[in-house]
Formats: sequence, C-alpha cells, structure tokens
Amino acid sequence: MTTYGTIPTSPLEGTNLKYLSTAKARIKSGLGTRRPWKEMFNLRWINFPHGVSDGFSRIGTNVGYFRMNYVIIMLLILFLSLLWHPVSLIVFVVMMAAWLFLYFLRDEPLMIFHRVIDDRVVLVVLFVVTIVLLLLTGATMNILSSILIELAVVVVHAALRRIDDLSFDEDLLDAGGYLASSSS
Repeated sequence: MTTYGTIPTSPLEGTNLKYLSTAKARIKSGLGTRRPWKEMFNLRWINFPHGVSDGFSRIGTNVGYFRMNYVIIMLLILFLSLLWHPVSLIVFVVMMAAWLFLYFLRDEPLMIFHRVIDDRVVLVVLFVVTIVLLLLTGATMNILSSILIELAVVVVHAALRRIDDLSFDEDLLDAGGYLASSSS
C-alpha cells in the first residue's frame, strides 16, 4: 500500500522540530523583556540633564530600565570590532551561546548550589568572562576600544534620556524593574 501525498516523519524529526519551536518561543519571550527600541530612541525624551545629580539619577534609572537593550547594543559593538580577528570571533560566538542560555533565554532564575543568582551578577560575570577570554585571543586593542565606545554610548544615552515617562513597579523594585507609564 502506498501513501502518496504524506510526508513520513520519524520520532527523531518530531523531537527536533519540537526543540526548535521551543527554542524559538524562548527567544521571543527572552527578548520580550527588552524595551521597545522606539521607546528607547524617542527623540521627544532626549534633552540635557539639569545638573550632575540629575545626570547620575537618569543614568541609574535608564540603565535599570533599558538593561537588556544596552546589553544587546554592547554585544553588537563588540561583535563589529572583532570582524577582522577570526579566532576572537569564534570565541565570541561560543560566548554568545553562553549569553543566550544563561542571560537572554532563561525562564527561571539561575540557581547554583540551591541559591538564586541575581540577573545583575550573571550579567557582570558573563561580561567579565567574555572580555577575559577575548583578551586572551590577541585582539586587545580592538576589545579595549570597543569597551570604551560601548561605555560612552550607554552613558551618553542614559544621561540624555529623560526619565519622566518611566515609573517604578512595586513588585519588581527589588529586581530593578521599571514599567513605562502610559503618558507620552
């Protein structure tokens, strides 16, 4: 008996498809914690701070609010600086896999030895490990210059972006979470 018009599938293929669809859903939900790019780069909310204390206040609030966006921008700048160093690029791709699984795509808090590890700790450790491993590949000047550029981009944006439209979320305050108010 022939079965024309049907596509045979094996259990292995079904498992692979299920794994890919689960990974796709996790990527969408993981990147869902980032803020909309339109909100981040809305020119109506850009102006100079009134003083040094206002600038530091803006930087602290904006870094907490746009943390995921800033990490994406920083990793993109680092990637672009490594395009002419293949070994460094390979190390970077391996570290990006670690970033995906340990920072961007986690559904639950990271637990090590029955202790919950804060997102900020994971962020700092991944950043330091990435930089140290990349420095060992010999692209020191590219990496150091990209770090300076990354820090300048983040600090300038965070200082210039007003925080009037951002409000604290009482439930996420301990985790550094903020919600955008509906006033624009």
